[in-house]
Amino acid sequence: MMQVCLNGSRTAADGVAVPLTPESMADSAAEAVAAGATDIHVHPKTPCGRDTLSPRVLAPVLSAIRARVPVPVGVTTGAWAEPGPAGRLERIRDWTVLPDHASVNWHEPGAEETAALLMELGVGVEAGIWSGTDGAERFALSPLGPKVLRVLAEVTDTDPPAAVSSARALLSAIGTAHGRPVLLHGEDGGAWPVLRLAGRLGLATRIGLEDVLVLPDGARAGSNAELVAAGLAEYGASRAGVTRDRPARPSGGNP
Repeated sequence: MMQVCLNGSRTAADGVAVPLTPESMADSAAEAVAAGATDIHVHPKTPCGRDTLSPRVLAPVLSAIRARVPVPVGVTTGAWAEPGPAGRLERIRDWTVLPDHASVNWHEPGAEETAALLMELGVGVEAGIWSGTDGAERFALSPLGPKVLRVLAEVTDTDPPAAVSSARALLSAIGTAHGRPVLLHGEDGGAWPVLRLAGRLGLATRIGLEDVLVLPDGARAGSNAELVAAGLAEYGASRAGVTRDRPARPSGGNP
């Protein structure tokens, strides 16, 4: 499984490739699926570019993407999009168009209640377990653990060598994950090393402009589709035990 994470908490300051409107998210999703993505994770945005759980924003985003692609579409329920646990539940109850799945960060206040409501509505739950938090411990004790769609093992360490070590430690902490599938991914400097580790371990993974803005050679990514194509190549090579040559980026290239 290769999930594409279209935008995350990125803003216009991160470049024109980051899709921020329903139409641009749909275009980017269609291109990414054509490149091989099999699942979509997206952050609906207000007109000013802020992540939100508002049903008035969520509905047009989901409708636009679903009109273009046949794969499952999921959204965030991160606390930054709706800080108060009670307000988050109210927003979700007001959704008029439901995603196929939604991520719930298990270290955040109200995670259990958010996950339970999503399950009640028939929305699959991706249990986000972040490195550097107590999410793994909380999830291990959760009665909802066996009912989640999958576990997102999210490595927040952005130093490449350290990210791989953090990923292994996080997977150890997650353990059997209540028997649920695990999707492993990193971010920024840790994104590509952790994706390659996922390939070696045969775990699902994800890539996209939420996680990283550059390709494996350090060149600026022009689209989510470019990242997906590169991600599949890196994953396949890692799965096969092949070391890919990555030429050094020419002087004066993109950061």
